[in-house]
Amino acid sequence: MQHSRFLPALACALVAALAGCTTVREYIPSVDSFAVYKIDINQGNFLSQDMIDRLKQGMTRQQVKLILGTPLVTSAFRDNRWDYVYEFSRQGKVREHRTFTVFFDKDQLARWEGDEMPESVVELNRSAGDKALQGVTKDDDKSLFDRIKAIFHRD
Repeated sequence: MQHSRFLPALACALVAALAGCTTVREYIPSVDSFAVYKIDINQGNFLSQDMIDRLKQGMTRQQVKLILGTPLVTSAFRDNRWDYVYEFSRQGKVREHRTFTVFFDKDQLARWEGDEMPESVVELNRSAGDKALQGVTKDDDKSLFDRIKAIFHRD
């Protein structure tokens, strides 16, 4: 009979202890925080909407190259197509991927298609700054001791 009263109390204590695990993970460094640092990587051709707005049908390959830059991918089998690819990776994970393709007919720009692009280089710099600061809070400046002390001194 004594055990039947003890089991619900033990279950409640176990649930309460497990509920506190999220707090422990939040304030004490995990194994992942000691992993190898991976830098942010921008690869490919960054294109902005203002660059694309300057394209006009009938432009020569050289004119397109002056506006968009050298394409990342050109195919020997399909010389009427240039592919521009851009990718941003943070901590080894792809965060942003955009493609843009231009098509030529008899060395004249015929058409283009692709993903939505940011407005301008200024917009890229603003979004890159936002991405760099994403997840950074004032609590990240505190020491481990200050974080533990804050757990017990919450108002």
